[in-house]
Amino acid sequence: MSGAWKISRSSEAGTGGGKATRLLWLGHDQTMNSYFIGTFAGIPDALITGFSNTTLDTKAILTINGERGVHMVPSSRPSGASEQHVDDLLKAPDGASHDARRGRKQQASVVDVAKHAGVSTQTVSRVINGSTEVRNATRQRVVAAMNELAYRPNSAARALKRGSFRTIGVITLSLSSLGNMRTLEAITLHAARHDFTITLIPVMAPTQAGIQGAFSRIAELAVDAVIAIMEVQLLDAATVKLPPGVKIVVVDSNADKQFSVVDTDQADGSQKAVKHLLNLGHETVWHVAGPNSSFASKRRADAWHSTLTAAGKPVPHVLRGDWSADSGYKAGLRLADEPGCTAVFAANDHMALGLLRAFREKGKAVPEDISLVGFDDVPEASSYPTPLTTVHQNFAAVGNQCVDNVLQQISTNTTESGITLVPAQLVVRQSTAPPRAPAATSAQVVRTPMIDDMSS
Repeated sequence: MSGAWKISRSSEAGTGGGKATRLLWLGHDQTMNSYFIGTFAGIPDALITGFSNTTLDTKAILTINGERGVHMVPSSRPSGASEQHVDDLLKAPDGASHDARRGRKQQASVVDVAKHAGVSTQTVSRVINGSTEVRNATRQRVVAAMNELAYRPNSAARALKRGSFRTIGVITLSLSSLGNMRTLEAITLHAARHDFTITLIPVMAPTQAGIQGAFSRIAELAVDAVIAIMEVQLLDAATVKLPPGVKIVVVDSNADKQFSVVDTDQADGSQKAVKHLLNLGHETVWHVAGPNSSFASKRRADAWHSTLTAAGKPVPHVLRGDWSADSGYKAGLRLADEPGCTAVFAANDHMALGLLRAFREKGKAVPEDISLVGFDDVPEASSYPTPLTTVHQNFAAVGNQCVDNVLQQISTNTTESGITLVPAQLVVRQSTAPPRAPAATSAQVVRTPMIDDMSS
């Protein structure tokens, strides 16, 4: 943990009705990117200068370098604060840094860099912040001075100056799913393009306590916004409370108007898949759905059902899997024996892989006997035993839009709501074709809304 003395002044009533002045310590935890402030009594008034009327929000009590302190996060920047001012104040009362008094070399400040490079402190700050208003020769001189002095920008000072930590918290329930991983990758890369970092906050369990625990950590971390990659039904159940001023975007198109929402257009992708099979001449399309607890699964199944109904086609009963290839395999064994089954829409590509295996074992050729469409367009889809026709989700576009939405909220200091749906694209490969024989009659297709669970 790095830190320094003398950033604020406060007085409180002492014994006997007098005033006892306290000096505040500002530290920065590199791991948690959090700010810590401890109080130390008995410091002469003459040594205390700097900020006043700083608004602080107490979070927890902890120990800093052997001293009892208060863990706080600045909720507003002191009036008139500048990076130079903060650097000048971040000194021990005797003129040396706290680290130097402990035998460590004092870290260079913005003032030191400016003197070494022969420029103003404002110019150094512009170089640190990536401003384009600095001439290249001057920038190179400042960078050379920073390297020679081993200068590292003071994160605490910059946060106080900007009123922003330039960090986005990402809360996610699972890193095992393709969608979450690709979305997180896009969020991380797009945030970095805007000089923001990501703090990942995993949800330990899909329970009310698990969700509340993740959001409680937001109050302890220095973040400007949160992107929640989880279905909104979990947020509603947890009665989530965010720290004041923290913005939020949810990746789930079932969220209501209280959130800013970004997601793939699940219904649009499913409609394209079903219409593709119907346009090839199939009488109807069977469906292997995902878990009933998943909104994405429900939205895809609803779109499958409504598309068949709108086309005047019979609606077979649903077989339900758990996103795994094994559950798709079990469903495929059933569908291979189903009279009139010539086309199947699987709710994801992994279940489609299991379907391919089952059809092959049952002697059903794809697409000659049964056409198959998946959803997601995993990297391996084009290398399946039969290259898979599937619905491509643009996870990069979803992640980029999430970052754009939170940055817009941060820059305007507003909390926006509304839903942004990213279109899905049908990728046609070799797993779909017109039916080999005349399609089954309506009488051969089960119309009842039965659901067979393949997940157990």
